[in-house]
Amino acid sequence: MTGQANPFESLQSQIDEAAAYLDVDDDVLERLKHPERVLETNLTIERDDGSLERFKAFRSQFNGDRGPYKGGIRYHPEVNRDEVKALSGWMVYKCATVDIPYGGGKGGIVVNPSDYSEAELERLTRAFAKELRPLVGEDRDIPAPDVNTGQREMNWIKDTYETLENTTEPGVVTGKNLASGGSEGRVEATGRSTVIAAREAFDYLEKDLEDATVAVQGYGNAGWIAAKLIDEMGATVVAASDSSGGIYNADGFDPVAAKEHKNETGSIVGYEESEEELTNEDVLTLDVDLLIPAALENAIDADLAEDVSADVVSEAANGPLTPEADAILAEDDVFVIPDILANAGGVTVSYFEWVQNRQRFYWSEEKVNEELEDHIVDAFDALVETIEENDIQNPRTAAYVVAIERVAGAFEEAGSFP
Repeated sequence: MTGQANPFESLQSQIDEAAAYLDVDDDVLERLKHPERVLETNLTIERDDGSLERFKAFRSQFNGDRGPYKGGIRYHPEVNRDEVKALSGWMVYKCATVDIPYGGGKGGIVVNPSDYSEAELERLTRAFAKELRPLVGEDRDIPAPDVNTGQREMNWIKDTYETLENTTEPGVVTGKNLASGGSEGRVEATGRSTVIAAREAFDYLEKDLEDATVAVQGYGNAGWIAAKLIDEMGATVVAASDSSGGIYNADGFDPVAAKEHKNETGSIVGYEESEEELTNEDVLTLDVDLLIPAALENAIDADLAEDVSADVVSEAANGPLTPEADAILAEDDVFVIPDILANAGGVTVSYFEWVQNRQRFYWSEEKVNEELEDHIVDAFDALVETIEENDIQNPRTAAYVVAIERVAGAFEEAGSFP
């Protein structure tokens, strides 16, 4: 790839693209392109050897017009201010696209968690939770897992907050384990919404999902679950990759067995059913019916987009296409299901978890999956209706039209408090 797009500028570009189809004042749009506030803090913890180390951390609260701020916390060495701002903005429009009553937030710590012990990561997480304490709460800002975080970290944040506040408030975070107030169906939610949206797209395009070929770039939680579920729908997963490289088998392979190999060896590379090893770029440009990018932002730039051969792209990752790549794929009639719809299953089931926490009444996995299906199908139907009513070529632009109308409407109906 030739370079990395600034994710915050990408977000603003996406909003500008949708503006041409919106009856929203320019000053309102300008407000919707910037976060309301960003916390930048330095965390210092004691290492296991007794030394001290400093870490930079962020929390962006982008917009709260439709409800409490909502968004994950990631641990990654490349976390930065613009990335967190962009991700918090995408969360605003993701929540609006699937019509759940949240705003958007996002947080991160600049750290490579593989370099630290579990005890050190616990101290770091609790230090961040202490800094977040004045900002978060089930009616204010509700963190969740993201890259390199999961149930363990959410449990630590919940415990720190409840201890300092001397309260019981399981809804302060989502993505917890079941014993701490988590929800059935949460672990599979992002991958599940990715394939539900893909199924709806194939139906809309009058294509047969059964026997469709699929490539999955990124074999973490969202990617491998998407692979498993799309396989169960009758499609054939022929390629997958992780940070170490990719595998390919023209006849397909067992996604679950491939995940077990990754768990045992640390990489999908070397899986016994693989006929050929590929690079991540190879996986992204294979001639397949469905491509699922499920890694980090900017996986496909303008140069790589010229070689993308998939008919449908369902974005399990956030921001996997640069704006230039997006325009190229739209011009080539590749149907891209945007991240703010395709991977919205995670935040949708987080919303269900939050509802259950507040009611202290918990749902079965079957109910969670049924409700998720309804939300994603309804959101896809609204997307298609907007595409057809406005003659919009790019599905992402249509998704932003739907989302911005909802956010701007909430702001205008509420009025402006001085």
